[in-house]
Amino acid sequence: MNKLFDLLKFFQTEGTVISIDPLGAGHINDSFIVKTQDAGTPDYLLQRINHHIFKDVELLQDNILHVTNHIRKKLHEKGKTEIERKVLTIIPTKDGKLYHFDGENYWRVYFFIAGGKSYDAITPALAYEAGKAFGEFQSYLADIPEKIEETIPNFHNMEFRLEQFREAVSRDIAGRVAAHRNLIEAIESRSGEMCKVEQMGREGILPKRINHCDTKVNNVLFDEKGQTLCVVDLDTVMPGYVLSDFGDFIRTGANKGSEDDPNLENVGIDVDIYTAYAKGYLETAGTFLLPVEIENLPFGANLLTYMQTVRFFTDYLNGDTYYKIHFPEHNLQRTKAQLKLLQDLEDKQDQLKSIF
Repeated sequence: MNKLFDLLKFFQTEGTVISIDPLGAGHINDSFIVKTQDAGTPDYLLQRINHHIFKDVELLQDNILHVTNHIRKKLHEKGKTEIERKVLTIIPTKDGKLYHFDGENYWRVYFFIAGGKSYDAITPALAYEAGKAFGEFQSYLADIPEKIEETIPNFHNMEFRLEQFREAVSRDIAGRVAAHRNLIEAIESRSGEMCKVEQMGREGILPKRINHCDTKVNNVLFDEKGQTLCVVDLDTVMPGYVLSDFGDFIRTGANKGSEDDPNLENVGIDVDIYTAYAKGYLETAGTFLLPVEIENLPFGANLLTYMQTVRFFTDYLNGDTYYKIHFPEHNLQRTKAQLKLLQDLEDKQDQLKSIF
């Protein structure tokens, strides 16, 4: 822990640090809350950046700076108050960099947003507020002048994910292909339709916009009254199709079961959560979305659920080398749960389209 105290000496922080404690249980980066004792000085969020996933840390931090500066400008233009609570603020190092490299790891510091609260469990009311937050986030960035780069290339590219899947089937490193031909067929039978977004992009029908690319409810901070403060976890903010952001929230937030539910009877779409999120999202994102984007939002939920089915199953076929597993067949269980959610989305497609 003394090393963490020493790290802060490289950053332009204020006040006397009295404690540094782990914060949350993030799957990617390690986070710590830094408490200061002097009156009027803020607390801070110290993070170790996972440079094995985000290989270009300078690009990552430049993206976040451009995004947060642009959102801050939009908030000022709208006459918002308490802006320091409504957008992340990067604390630079004493030599003006956006991160510090200690010889082994990369570190960054943000102001800690006091009073902010995140939720893992979801209700229709929270889904509605989260929809507004992510829609507003995209609307603020619709005219950002700086070029935002991909922090993880091909992250939501379905054609790329299918290439990885087919290579896994062909190589069959773990010897698991023969026992799961039915899952391979289920994936391949949908592959043509699921690649239509990339094709529509190439044809100029769907525009690429700046997406969050990890639209979970716990990436929205709420205040004490349950109103949204800001969107956080900006590492995956990059160009993409809005269908992906809409679909990823539905996949993670509107599933009655869990992502790896062993009981497939639990798994299915929660129409109330879906409806509430769609309503909130369109209230803020509807100001800039094209009709073709709105028309295809329901497909975005199918697409991201299918994509995660493919990614879990690909990792299973490769011998479980990417996702952390808690038992030998964990990725297979995840695959089946995601496929069940996809099937329920397909069964309810007409009902879900009618919401729009």
